[in-house]
Amino acid sequence: MQTGNGSAMTRRAFLTKGSSAALAGTVLMSNISTFAADAGKRRRVAMVGTGGRGMFWCGEILKNYSDVVDLVGLCDNNGKRVAAARNLLGTTSPTFTDFDLMVKETKPDAILVTTMDSVHVRHILRGLELGCDVISEKPLCTDERQCKEILKAAKKSANKIIVTHNARHYPEAKKIKQMLMDKALGDLISVDYHEYLNTSHGSSYFHRWHRLKKNSGTLLVTKACHHFDQVNWWVNSKPIEVVARGELRVYGRNGKFRGTNCRNCPHTKECCYFMDITKNQRLTKLYADCESEDGYIYDSCVFSMDTDIYDTMSVIVKYENGVTFTYTANAFLPYEGQAIYFNSSKGRIDWNTYSGGDYKNKELRLTPNSGKSEVITDLQYRSGGHGGADSSLQDMIFREPDAADPLGLRADVRQGAMAALIGIAAYRSIERGSEVVKIADLAKI
Repeated sequence: MQTGNGSAMTRRAFLTKGSSAALAGTVLMSNISTFAADAGKRRRVAMVGTGGRGMFWCGEILKNYSDVVDLVGLCDNNGKRVAAARNLLGTTSPTFTDFDLMVKETKPDAILVTTMDSVHVRHILRGLELGCDVISEKPLCTDERQCKEILKAAKKSANKIIVTHNARHYPEAKKIKQMLMDKALGDLISVDYHEYLNTSHGSSYFHRWHRLKKNSGTLLVTKACHHFDQVNWWVNSKPIEVVARGELRVYGRNGKFRGTNCRNCPHTKECCYFMDITKNQRLTKLYADCESEDGYIYDSCVFSMDTDIYDTMSVIVKYENGVTFTYTANAFLPYEGQAIYFNSSKGRIDWNTYSGGDYKNKELRLTPNSGKSEVITDLQYRSGGHGGADSSLQDMIFREPDAADPLGLRADVRQGAMAALIGIAAYRSIERGSEVVKIADLAKI
């Protein structure tokens, strides 16, 4: 193998090389200084939004971080759901339906925001106003107005915002970042990223609130933003232009039949997207048993006529440093996972991680233009969701907030904004007939 300056280096020496060189290669580092509590004290965290993702975060805090984090409050606008969440979690944390009251009574150091995407902005802004740090689930926001409001507030506030972009934390993603920073295959020229959502995972977005653009910003924001963040981080440059196409080809109005929701639908035997949440006690208690409070239906028909997001999407992004990024996503496939390719001046990196139909392709491969293609196997996996990425992210937030970060794994408000803005620019491009949209015309980063 040749290093970026042309000197020879063995693959083993490269892959085990320390991160000192990596430090010099990153310019888009997070500006997060610390989320640490005072010595000997647990960090007080209150959460707003007790749906599935919120339950995941609280469960992890209670199970793995109770020695450093005190979960002081749970809040949701659905009183039945927040009560159900408390019971399912087995916590004694007080519950609230009023966010301001929760903050006033529990005095948290940080707010964990896991609400519906379109209202993240409300709690981020109010959390900063009330003197709290904010840990926001992705996406940071769903439109350019929200983005500008958050960036303006963050600039004025002494408190910090972390966006929980976990895709940076996959073992393969970290290894790729190191290789790119050390220019293992020369200069990066383009990235091809293909997102595969199978019929179970893909259809789930069309059962739930995500099927409405006003709630989710489409899959290009609610789902793809952490892919966009991943590529922004790898490319190490600002996105400047976006052009996109998107269509609704399978779900929504394309159905040959439809009902209100799965539980009382006459087409359950013929519908391949039927979801019986009554067989899942957790979902039943969190959603079905709480519908009378706010009318939200978790298992809505995937063929609902009001669906206005896309199930097939293509995006091209141009970066300030000249790199081109091409992204596709489809939400109705037999495969689940990603295929990601890095095309460089001296070779290519292939990361395939998808499976389906008794077929599996999971491999990270490094191929120089002149030399033998090799599979990279010395990756450090760990337990936890998303291949250990969730645990890595949570450790960095809760247990090691001041640890060295040579790969730039922490995502701050600016990086969260850049990821969301690619998705926002993409759906604006689609709305405008695939017009090129400049990021700077949406918000100044």
